[in-house]
Amino acid sequence: MLIAVEYLGTIGVGVTSPRLFRANDGNVYVVKLQNNRLGQKVLVNELLACQFAGLLDLCFPEGGIICLEKPFIEKNKRLKAARVQAGCHFASRYLSSVEYVDRRNLGRAVNKAQMAGIMLFDHIFHNVDRTWNRKNLLLRRESNAYRLYAIDNSHLFRRGRWTVESLTKLAGRIRVNKRRTFGWLLKHYLSKADFDFYISRVKAITDHQLCCLVARIPQEWLPERREREALTDYLIKRRDMIDRIAAPLLQLIPDVDRAAKIDQNK
Repeated sequence: MLIAVEYLGTIGVGVTSPRLFRANDGNVYVVKLQNNRLGQKVLVNELLACQFAGLLDLCFPEGGIICLEKPFIEKNKRLKAARVQAGCHFASRYLSSVEYVDRRNLGRAVNKAQMAGIMLFDHIFHNVDRTWNRKNLLLRRESNAYRLYAIDNSHLFRRGRWTVESLTKLAGRIRVNKRRTFGWLLKHYLSKADFDFYISRVKAITDHQLCCLVARIPQEWLPERREREALTDYLIKRRDMIDRIAAPLLQLIPDVDRAAKIDQNK
């Protein structure tokens, strides 16, 4: 577990009011706190997304739980004034020198095929915020290449603050998001093979792995057993539906056999 060692200030104007901290590994992280305006479900969503992304090898920044210890908070007037609680919070590796993705720069990215995995992830979890918020897809130059990153998974399950009842309703629904970047990717860059790679990875996830994802959520974030059970049931059902979830996206690809034509652009 990461431990915060230095507070660096606020970042952005998002509804979850993220803050920058340096951790004991020397790296800087964007941290979402337990007392954010949307509540602790935001942290549940972020950690769940981070772990699920690890199973699929998605292009999310590194992330995980970070501990803010009481003596550390007590020494910082700004944290005390913000009533930051000691305990577990969610940290995502800070990416410097980035651009927001648009039509102009999307073609520069060398990992566009990974966006098939991001699109499947967002459709599994009903995360429409990826394209509604233009700041949730980033382009970053690393060495001699530009890479895409997807950030901010606070609004999973359509709005972030889910309930047992809302999870049950969403579990069987399929809604297609082809807005902005997703539409450009489907029309110009992605192939059926790109999606098939991630579909097979989703199918390979076991019930045990999904149960472990939920079990790793800190008790202080999600104390109700009924909610944990509903979340596990949701994950299992969505995994089993992956072919149905992917089918409408594949239908939006103009030429499913064009992979050979676009390999040089990836």
